[in-house]
Amino acid sequence: MPDVRMARHRRVLVPLLLALAALAWAALWAWAASPYGRYLEHGGWGGEGPLAQLCRAVPGATWLLHGLAWALMITAMMLPTTLPLFNAFARVSDGRADRPRLLALLGLGYLAVWGLFGLAAHGLQELLLAGVDRLPWLAWNAWAVGALSFALAGAFQFSALKHRCLDKCRTPLSFVIEHWRGRHPARQAFALGAHHGLFCVGCCWALMLLMFVVGMGNLGWMLLLALLMAIEKNLPWGRRISAPLGLALLGGALWILLAHL
Repeated sequence: MPDVRMARHRRVLVPLLLALAALAWAALWAWAASPYGRYLEHGGWGGEGPLAQLCRAVPGATWLLHGLAWALMITAMMLPTTLPLFNAFARVSDGRADRPRLLALLGLGYLAVWGLFGLAAHGLQELLLAGVDRLPWLAWNAWAVGALSFALAGAFQFSALKHRCLDKCRTPLSFVIEHWRGRHPARQAFALGAHHGLFCVGCCWALMLLMFVVGMGNLGWMLLLALLMAIEKNLPWGRRISAPLGLALLGGALWILLAHL
């Protein structure tokens, strides 16, 4: 009977998560193709256009708008990579009447951690933009930020922290069994999603920072990064691409450097 319930559950859960991710991709595509597509680029909220007045008049409006854009992007890019986590938690919580609610809280906890990372990255972006306004050298050599970002992402692919976090992401069932106790289920489900999200951020933060270099409106780049992270985290041979990807990113940093010297 539990196997029958799990099979029925997967027939509902997997299409639902994939449909949410597909809807997020469609929304991003429509947004990028619209006259408001420039608002996906960092620094564009308070510039010119219909939202500029709102951003200038309401304190924190740019952070709110960026948070909405980031949440949409994370739903599109990262939700498909969490299918093993949701399946593992569904197995452990099999038979509970409140399992749908706990699965929703698990996802909210996961997205909350990525949301905080996005706000922190947005803050760093704002500091860089302020530096560009004050330091002419930085404005003339903005390419150096891109080269440094590619080099950082490439070097991180070979770090011990990257592989430790990747191991946690690749073994969601053992992670859930280790941390799920069932007491205070709602709070624990949210905390479990957040805990797993921390390891996911630890695994992928350097790759995601590249979005701030190429722009959040570049859907081709987003699709490529989402595919690489999904392969690295979910497929049996995914770890084999970590080193080649790191070398490719380091090569990209070198190419940017040579192109501007």
